[in-house]
Amino acid sequence: MIFGLSATALVGMVGGAVDYARLVSSRSNLQSAVDAGVMAGGNALKLVVSNTESIVGLTTQTIQAEARANPASPVAIQVTVAPDKTSVTARAEQSIKLMFGPLVGLGTMSISAQAKASVVGKMRLCMLALDPTAAGAFALQQKAQVTANDCALYSNSSDKSGMIGRNAAMARAQTICSVGGFENLSANFTPNPQTGCPVINDPLRDRPAPQIGPCTSLAAILKVIDIATGPSKGLNVIPTNVTLQPGTYCGGLKITKKAVVTMKPGIYVFKNGPLIVDKEATLSGTDVALYFTGQNAGLLFDKKTTINLAAPTTGPMAGVLMSEDATVFAPIDPAVEVDTLLGDTITPTPPPIAAPQPMRIYRIISDNARTMLGTIHLPHGRLVIDAQRPVADMSAYTVVVARQINLYEGPNLYLNANYSGTSVPVPKGVGPVSGRLLLSQ
Repeated sequence: MIFGLSATALVGMVGGAVDYARLVSSRSNLQSAVDAGVMAGGNALKLVVSNTESIVGLTTQTIQAEARANPASPVAIQVTVAPDKTSVTARAEQSIKLMFGPLVGLGTMSISAQAKASVVGKMRLCMLALDPTAAGAFALQQKAQVTANDCALYSNSSDKSGMIGRNAAMARAQTICSVGGFENLSANFTPNPQTGCPVINDPLRDRPAPQIGPCTSLAAILKVIDIATGPSKGLNVIPTNVTLQPGTYCGGLKITKKAVVTMKPGIYVFKNGPLIVDKEATLSGTDVALYFTGQNAGLLFDKKTTINLAAPTTGPMAGVLMSEDATVFAPIDPAVEVDTLLGDTITPTPPPIAAPQPMRIYRIISDNARTMLGTIHLPHGRLVIDAQRPVADMSAYTVVVARQINLYEGPNLYLNANYSGTSVPVPKGVGPVSGRLLLSQ
């Protein structure tokens, strides 16, 4: 006996303390798992009006992953999504096997935790990669960066590597979400991407295409270089300062040397040819929209160029800076077209990690493309940015919705969300209302 206690009683007291400490620790871990689960479900609610089943699945999956339960201590989970999809609630129960409880006839004890995440406001998208199956649909490589502090980055790809960060790449956003998985090879994404997110349909899929008029004649002021047979196969080359009018530029347009080109307000259609700005040329336009159609369409802004573009404030493409048609089956890389047809040399565009279907190429190499104000909507295109200096950082806002989005080299693509700082409207489905989650237990 010690201080009047029997050995059995002493063992019971010590054992009880050990079991109690274990229960407290297990309860804390379970609460953290439930908190993480409802936050994941709540973030999905912020991004899109999702179906209840997908939110329940994502919340349950997150709790299971965070709880790290073993077969001896299973976790039972109940998830409820509010009918108006403004909150998600979860409750989890776990049976903990006691080490010393059998001494007093108690082999297990149940613990529980619950939490609720309520959505205040609705956060919209500033970047969406639409490809449903490709690896690297949203991929940052080398020292590429994306800064989107007030909005969300999203990948629809169900591939286990649908979202990729490699080689010191960085991404900062309010929310980062992947329908499939996230492959992290020495990258730094803040916050860590959520996986298993619900698919988001293209929010601009129902926008009507602009009217495509007859080919604009530039013979009086431009030198036309025929690069193939047929009236739509010539590439209009602008080597000197000029002001352009809206219209349909058949065969595309190349702005080169030290030309300073200003676009008058309106819609510019590039039909059966790309828009290329190279050498030390400058392209500027306010209240303008660029529309691409035909197999040879696409875009290339070379390294030493200067680009300043802002989308229309009114009209059929209000808020949309770039868009394209849906018909594409054999696109040509604008860099290859320049090299083979005009004799200029630009490094071919790095190939995609995976390409389940053909995509037009829209490539920004420019180290001075700091104003690209509006929404870039390329549902059948691949946006490639391999500049070395900030892109779009002087825009009040920029939204990107594209089939694939790939960044290389060392650019920092800024997706600002200063929606009140411009008269350019934000198309419905993206921008501009911020949202936050309130967690309660």
